[in-house]
Order: sequence, then structure tokens, then C-alpha cells
Amino acid sequence: MRELPIHIELESKSGKTLYEQIYEYIREEIRKGNLLQGERLPSARFLSDDLQISRTTVDMAYGQLVAEGYLVAKPKSGYFVGDVRELYNTGMTDQPVEAELLPREKKPEWRYDFSPTAIDMSQFPYATWKKITKNIMVDARSHMFALGEPQGDIELRRTICRYLHGSRGVNCDPEQVIVGAGNDFLLLLLEKILGRHIHVAMENPTYIRAYQIFRSFAYPISLIPMDDRGMRVDKLEESGAKLAYVMPSRQYPTGISMPIGRRMELLRWAGREEERYLIEDDYDSEFRYKGKPLPSLQASDRLGRVIYIGTFSKAIAPAIRVSYMVLPYPLLERYRRECGFFSSTVSRIDQTILNEFISDGYFERYLNKMRKRYRTKRDFLLGRLRDFEKDFTVSGENAGLHVLLKDKRGRSEEALEQAAAGEDVKVYGMGAFRMEEEQVKGPATMILGYGGLTTEEIGEGISALKKVWL
Repeated sequence: MRELPIHIELESKSGKTLYEQIYEYIREEIRKGNLLQGERLPSARFLSDDLQISRTTVDMAYGQLVAEGYLVAKPKSGYFVGDVRELYNTGMTDQPVEAELLPREKKPEWRYDFSPTAIDMSQFPYATWKKITKNIMVDARSHMFALGEPQGDIELRRTICRYLHGSRGVNCDPEQVIVGAGNDFLLLLLEKILGRHIHVAMENPTYIRAYQIFRSFAYPISLIPMDDRGMRVDKLEESGAKLAYVMPSRQYPTGISMPIGRRMELLRWAGREEERYLIEDDYDSEFRYKGKPLPSLQASDRLGRVIYIGTFSKAIAPAIRVSYMVLPYPLLERYRRECGFFSSTVSRIDQTILNEFISDGYFERYLNKMRKRYRTKRDFLLGRLRDFEKDFTVSGENAGLHVLLKDKRGRSEEALEQAAAGEDVKVYGMGAFRMEEEQVKGPATMILGYGGLTTEEIGEGISALKKVWL
């Protein structure tokens, strides 16, 4: 690791906060070319000890630099200088650096990529979507091209309410629903509603993108360990957090479904103090293959403490980029008072197309088809994994689009990943989703996603893994 030569004289009388002084120093070092792309910075713990300041202060400085693109946070690896070539090209630095010194990292193409985020688009009803779009454009009037309501068109919000109540047990009125272009926007909007520097707790391991977004807000983050029922509420209470981000129906990436007892513990935690809230990310609740779909956490909320977030990106298509957030009434009033001037980020035409796709029954039929298709892929994968049962424990197969393989032979995740890479197969270790520097003890756990692969590709990929893992 290259130790960053911090020569700052931190001054309490400078008129700037300590985190601003650290932020500005590192930013200028990058702009001047003293720190180049890919160079690793000291950990937040090391730098806070070296400067004799709190780690939260360093976290806030690093978080701001990550948000602005000067730094890149890599799970379990630390902070690295980001791609700053455009910075040099626009003359924002005194020392130009040749572009060839900063090569862009090219994403490798894998023969078989068991990505847990990939989905199958081969069955998407393009003709139906095209027909709905054509009919809407033929009948479109001037109001279709007006700005529309900030929360989204009322017809789509009514449709979302009916869908959520019937499929997830969510209790809400259309006025509580906010439609946005992806979960990223909704979390950004939520930061404006809740305020700055809110202490948030997250499960560990967790959804990396949400973690990065909270870091960009300079939110203090507590990583809460999990057991086989989900986030440990005793550790949550000890953390002092006011906000908890959870995925109770199927935690990503562990696949844990939170039982009703643990859900009630979380709701009691939220109700014990004012201004405590739970963010329920219900990202892929549509795909469950054993038993009935689990009701949402929001369905059991009687105190208005659950902020429910969902998306159509996984169930329909990533390019749809339509997500929704259900705000409890106390936060709805705050949203209208302080954030109601933000315009909707989804065009009215796209909202109308989606509304008709759902309300006319096409969405339900498409979901039923995809459940069957994903179930077929899952069953085929599980059949091919029977040969692995001596060396691995298979879990997480009852829902979602990935399964987990826990190694019984004491091998590391890195070793398993490298062996797979030798066969041109991309697999994912659980450690990549743990937001901490320390190495977690325990067996290596590998994540195999099957949503974006054909059964033929699944079979060939598993045959390749069998050569190097068994």
C-alpha cells in the first residue's frame, strides 16, 4: 500500500471543518497529479489514528471524494484514486498526464458468467409493448407532454397500490406512492426527506450499490451482523442507528428470508424512539418457488415506520428504470413541505405505457411465464449440482435468481474464483459483498446466478466448474 503523505496542519480556527480540510487536501493532490489512478489510500481507520481524529470524520471526507469520482471504494480492499483522465483533459490540473498512462479498465468477456443480477430477456413481450406504445402515441393529447405530477401520474400510482396490496400485502394510498427512475433516485430523494448525516444500519453482507449511495451522503454507517434469521436486532440496538436498511423477503446476497418473529423485533425497535425508520428493499419478491410469497414487512407496520421501496427492473426489464417508494404519512407531509418541488424523473409516456401493461393483465401473464422459466432453470441447475453435494452445501434455492454454495473443504473464495476463471467461468464470492476490511472467518461461500443463462450454458458452465472444484 502506498502511504498517503498527509502533511495537513489541521486547524480548528481555519473556518473549515476537519473533514473539509482532509477532503480538499486529497482532491488537490489528485488534481495536481501527485496521486495517480489506481493508487491506494490508507484505510479510514489508519488515517484517523494517524491524524488523531475520529474515524467518522475521515469517512465523511472519503465519502465525499467517492461521490465526486475522485476515489473509488472497493469492498474489502480499500480506497483507490479513480479515473481522472477527463480532469486532466479539461485543464483542471496544473500537471497534464498523458492519457495512455491511465488506461481504462476493460470488462472481461466470460464464456459463462453466473451473475446474480442478470435476468432473461428472451421472453419479453416486445410486440405487446410496441402495440401499447403505438396506441398511446396515436391517442396522445397535449397533456401527455406536460410536466405532470411530481410523485408520478395518479393512474400509475393507483395501479401500483392495487398490485402491491394484492401481491405483497402492502397497505397504502396512491398519495403515499412516489414514482422515480430507479432506486438510486429514490434513495437520493429520501436523503432530502430525512436530512443529512442520519446514522444508518445495514446488514452485512449487503447490496453494494445502496451502501455506496449512503456513503455518498456522508451518512455514518453501522454494519450489523446477521444470523440465520436476518439482521440481529440486539446489535442494531447497540449501534445507535436511527435508520435500518433491510431486505426481509430475500436478503441480498445471502438469500435469507426473515421470519415473522424477527420482523416484529425490527418493528418494535423502530417504534421505541421517535424518528426511527426501516427501509424495506423488496427488490425481487416476485420470484419465489416454494410456498406462497412472503408478505412485506410494511404489511405488519402499524406505526408508520416502514419506508417501502420496489422496482420493475428485475420483473420486467432493467431498461424500464421505474421504481416506487411508499412513504409513511409523517414522512409524506415532510416530503411535500420540503421536496415537493422536485419533478418526476419518469416521462409521462413511459408511465402510461407501464400503467397499461400492468392494468391490462400483460404484466401478470409475463410474470407467470418468467416464474416457470426461472423455475426450470433453477431445477436444472440443482440437478447438475448434485455431484457437488460432497464438497459443498447448496442453499438459497427457494426464491430469487441465484443459489449459494458453501465449501466444505476449507478452500478460500479467492482460490475457487481463480480456479473457475481458469475455465473462463465467472463466479462470485460472498466476501465481495461484505463491507468491512477484516477477513470474515468461516467457509467460503460462492454465489451462482442463473437468470441470464440458458440451460445449455448452465450445464456447460457447471461441467467446467466440476473439473476444477471437485
